[in-house]
Amino acid sequence: MKTHILMMVILAALAGGCKTTVTEVDTTPPFAPRGIYTETGDELVLLSWVPNSEPDLAGYRVYWSDAYDGVYEFLGQTSTESYSDYGAPNGVTVYYAVTALDRSGNESELSHDIVYDTPRPEGFGVVLPNYLYNPSGSGYDFSTYTTGPYNDQYTDIFYEHSGGVYYLNVWMDTDIQDVGYTESLYEVGYAPSGGWSPTKDVRLIAGHTYVVKTWDNHYAKVRARTFSDGSLTFDWAYQLQSGNRRLKSAAQRGPLQAGPGVTGRSE
Repeated sequence: MKTHILMMVILAALAGGCKTTVTEVDTTPPFAPRGIYTETGDELVLLSWVPNSEPDLAGYRVYWSDAYDGVYEFLGQTSTESYSDYGAPNGVTVYYAVTALDRSGNESELSHDIVYDTPRPEGFGVVLPNYLYNPSGSGYDFSTYTTGPYNDQYTDIFYEHSGGVYYLNVWMDTDIQDVGYTESLYEVGYAPSGGWSPTKDVRLIAGHTYVVKTWDNHYAKVRARTFSDGSLTFDWAYQLQSGNRRLKSAAQRGPLQAGPGVTGRSE
């Protein structure tokens, strides 16, 4: 009798002490990132976007493709709202997409922004002599990043100070335009399609940026830093793709259907 009662007490105690804990599994991915834009550099593209607001956000993954509707391959991961694609080839247009990742491992869809960029070479602090003083070294060729004679067939621009006025000159098969004051070389993102100087020259103003359409249908930009009677110091960027007016890219809106791939170009 006592044994039977003891067993009932033990069973009751065991039954009362067992509790089932149900843990919900998070399967909801974050929203796709938005507001993506790029800054063009020399073998470099800088990406930024609007931060996601999910409280369990873990970071972002960046993908790339050689076509808007192509296969997007994994490029790298970041915990911030920016990514630097070092080693992006100059003169090659690259398409980008970004996903958001939460702490449960859920990944969003690819971002819906159409984002592409074409890195291009650039240079800083180039000194160009006044062609009236140094005709053999006052011309600049963007395609070779070198100075040479101002009247060489490959010269794109040359510098002149004459009659108290400072000029940046091009030849008759080349165009140039003053696009105004800029804080840096990077502010001018797109070469204009018209409005070129009819006299094939522009008056130099420190801090102004000038866009050049070369004789072989390439686009470049020049930012005047300082100049004197004897020389001009400038920064430049040059688009390697013929006919491509993009000197710094911007995002556009549109649907993106391609899914992410699995391999990366760089870390």
